Amino acid sequence: MKNKILPLVLVVLLGLQLTNCNSDDDGIGLTDPVAVTVPVIMSKTEMRNSISVQSAQSTNSDGKIYVYNDLLFYIAQNSGIHIFDNQNPASPQNLVFIQLEGVNDISVKDNILYADNFMDLVVFDISNISNIQLLNIEEDMLTFYAAFPDDSLYFQYNQSLEEDEFISAYETVYMERDDVENDPDIFSYTTDVFVDIALSSENGGYNIGTGGSYAKFQIFNNALYTIDDFRLFTFDITDYNNISLSAETWMGGWFGGAELETTYILKNNLFIGATNGMHIVSLQNEFSPTYMSSFLHATGCDPVVVEGNTAYITVRGGNGCGAIEDQVNIIDVTDLSSPVEYSTYFLSSPYGLGVKDQVLYVCNDNGINVFDAQNPNGITLENTYSVNAKDVIALSTHLIAVGENVIHQYNYTDNFGLELIDSIQF
Repeated sequence: MKNKILPLVLVVLLGLQLTNCNSDDDGIGLTDPVAVTVPVIMSKTEMRNSISVQSAQSTNSDGKIYVYNDLLFYIAQNSGIHIFDNQNPASPQNLVFIQLEGVNDISVKDNILYADNFMDLVVFDISNISNIQLLNIEEDMLTFYAAFPDDSLYFQYNQSLEEDEFISAYETVYMERDDVENDPDIFSYTTDVFVDIALSSENGGYNIGTGGSYAKFQIFNNALYTIDDFRLFTFDITDYNNISLSAETWMGGWFGGAELETTYILKNNLFIGATNGMHIVSLQNEFSPTYMSSFLHATGCDPVVVEGNTAYITVRGGNGCGAIEDQVNIIDVTDLSSPVEYSTYFLSSPYGLGVKDQVLYVCNDNGINVFDAQNPNGITLENTYSVNAKDVIALSTHLIAVGENVIHQYNYTDNFGLELIDSIQF
């Protein structure tokens, strides 16, 4: 039985003051082109028919990383999945590409790969990497709505979608100002309009892969967890040919209105990074997750990773993330029902992070920062490597970092060092 989740998301278009261009001293008139945000319309049928497994290829799309056994996955956003043989990190082999235009996250269990494709959940058998098989498409299983740009002054509101169509993205076009202001389907942010837009784990012997700190897909036993901005979804994947939604939990009921951003599993607990803090969810009943506790902070963007009884959160303010000062929070989660802050380290523009053996790796605009985290009451910065990196996966064997169109791999060395093994440049 397929579950269909098609909620309407209300995007509140806030009023901004626009300058009257007719009266500008520089002589700008009504015929000057202005930027207009317009929806990109896609057919669900065409989208599903476009899924294919192709020979290896390069990419110019930003992405995430995921590791499963000796395979390294580069999840090229809104493009597809690049799969590398990473048995020898000094010479990774680009093997195959799965064209999946709506992909943002994946998770793998026992050679079965689960991926989002806009609003669909797509399942592949990767047991034979030279002959990957598409097993199942669970249609309309996930929440999807295209991200609306927050810097647009004009937008086109399209209400004429056919049943098979959806808005896959928004793009900017330039139109003459007089045409824009006389088009009844184009609005400015000065109008009060509401637009409805349709819309590493320890796992009981299962072979499950590891994602970075920005992962939104996680698998525990026979459950797949994913999030949208405000909900946690739990899917029963016992039969990958017949996946069902077993729980849908509105975040507001637990967390009080912040946006969900990232997920991380340790043992039988799910740690959720949200704009207001870190939240801990028990997976003791894998198909019915229950809220345990929260560590709250002012609004900011923050992924979370956990090692032992310590959680690490990067909190970034600005650029729509909030007004909080950039920082790294170190949290005592010995008592999962009552997390307590050990300490705070202030670091500008922190992004993704990873931890191994009480060594903490944090990405920011300066590169990869390596901390001695043996004393959670006061971590110390030991090294900084000036590279393009936004997230890391700290494997037992080596560190993998991903930046804009690049993957770096490093050996761990003495004195909190990193030694570059290889870089994959796209």
